[in-house]
Amino acid sequence: MLRTTPSVSLDPTTERAISKAKWRLLPLILLFYFIAFVDRVNIGFAALTMNKDLGLTPYFYGLGAGIFFISYVILEVPSNWALVHVGARRWIARIMFSWGIASMLMAATRGPISFLVLRFALGAAEAGFAPGIVYYMVSWFPAKERANVISIYYLGVPLATIIAGPLSGLILDHMNGWGGLRGWQWLFLCQGFPAVLSAFIALWFLTDNPKEAGWLNDEERTSLIAVLSRDDQRSASHGHAHFGAALWDRSVWLLSLAYIFIVMGLYGFGFWMPTIVKGFGYSNTAVGFIAAVPYLIGAFAMYFWAQHSDKTRERRWHFTIAALALALGLALAVVSWHAVAFVGITLCAVGVLAAVPIFFTFPAAFLKGPAAAGGLALVNATGNIGGFVGPIVVGWVAQRTGNPASGLLIIAAAVVLAPVIILTLDRKKISEVE
Repeated sequence: MLRTTPSVSLDPTTERAISKAKWRLLPLILLFYFIAFVDRVNIGFAALTMNKDLGLTPYFYGLGAGIFFISYVILEVPSNWALVHVGARRWIARIMFSWGIASMLMAATRGPISFLVLRFALGAAEAGFAPGIVYYMVSWFPAKERANVISIYYLGVPLATIIAGPLSGLILDHMNGWGGLRGWQWLFLCQGFPAVLSAFIALWFLTDNPKEAGWLNDEERTSLIAVLSRDDQRSASHGHAHFGAALWDRSVWLLSLAYIFIVMGLYGFGFWMPTIVKGFGYSNTAVGFIAAVPYLIGAFAMYFWAQHSDKTRERRWHFTIAALALALGLALAVVSWHAVAFVGITLCAVGVLAAVPIFFTFPAAFLKGPAAAGGLALVNATGNIGGFVGPIVVGWVAQRTGNPASGLLIIAAAVVLAPVIILTLDRKKISEVE
C-alpha cells in the first residue's frame, strides 16, 4: 500500500527561496535535458533512412545505438568528480558544448565504422551530464521537493519526442537533398547546434549553489541553506558524505543494478519505437507525430505521480507500480494488433517516465556532498550499461525474427527485476521523506 505520512512544512521565507530557485533554475535544467535527450536518441528517427544509406543491419544499428553508453559509463564518475572541483556551472557548460559538437559531427558518418566511432565520441562528450544535473538539484532543493523537481527536469524526455519527434519526421521528409546532404544529416546538424548555444546560456544564468545566489536576499539564502544543511545531517546519520565511501556502499551497487534494468527498458524501447511505429505503415512525418502521443500522456502521468509521491511521502511502491507498468507496456508492444501495440507503447512511456524521477530520490536519501556526486555518478554510469544492452538485444532479435518488437519481451522480463531489488533495500535508508 502507498503509506501516507503528514507533510513537513517549511517556513514562508524558505518557501519563497525555493520558489525563486524553481523559476530561475528549473526552466534552464529542463531545456538542457531536453536538448541532451534529443541528441542522444535522435538516431531512432535518423535510422528510418540512415540505416539503408549506410548499410546498417538491425544488429549493427543496435550496437551503434548502445555503444554511446560504453564511453558514457567509463567517464561518468570522473566527470562528476570534476564537477565537484570545477563547479557545476562551468562543467555543465563544458559538457553541453562538447556534446553539441559531437552530435553535429554525426552528420559526417559514412559507414558502419564511422557510425560506431562517432556514437562512442558522443557518449564521451555527454558523460556526467545526467548525474551532474541531479547532484546540482540536490544541492539546491530540500528532500521534500526532490521527486517533484526531478520530474520537472525529466520532462525533457517526453518533450524530446513530443517536439523533436514531429520535427525529425519533417526534416527527414522535406530537407532531404538540401545542399547535397541527406535528411538524416540535416537532422544531426539541426539538433546538435542548440547544445552548443546552451553552453553559453549555462555559463550566464546558472548559479553553483545557494551561497552564491545574488538573486536571493540574505534572509532567503540563510533559510534555504539551513534547510539543506538539516537534510545533509539526516543523510549523514545513515549514509555517507565522502566521495569514495559511496563507491563501497552495498546499497549504491544494488541501486545501480536496479537502474540497469530500468535503462534497458528506456532505451530498448526508445531507440526502436520509431521503427516499430513505422511498421504500422506510416510516413516519416506521421511517425514523428504518432510517436509524440505516448510521451505526451506520459508527461502528465509523470508529473502527477511525482507529486503524489511527495504528498504521500512514499517512494518504494510508487517506483514499483511505475516499473511494472513499463514491463507490461513492453509485453503489449509486441502484439501484432496495432491498437494493442500502441497501448503498450503508451504504457512504456508512462511507466518509465513515472519511475525514473522517483528512483533518483533513493540515492539522494543517504548520500550528501561529494558522496552524492560520486554515488549518483556510479548509479547512473552502471545503470547505463542497460542503455548498451537493451538496444543490442532488440536489434539481435529483430535481425533473426524480422520484428524488433519481439526483443521487447526479453527487456520486459528484465525490467521486473528492478522493483524486486528496490523492495529488498532498507526502507528507512532509501526513503528520505518517510
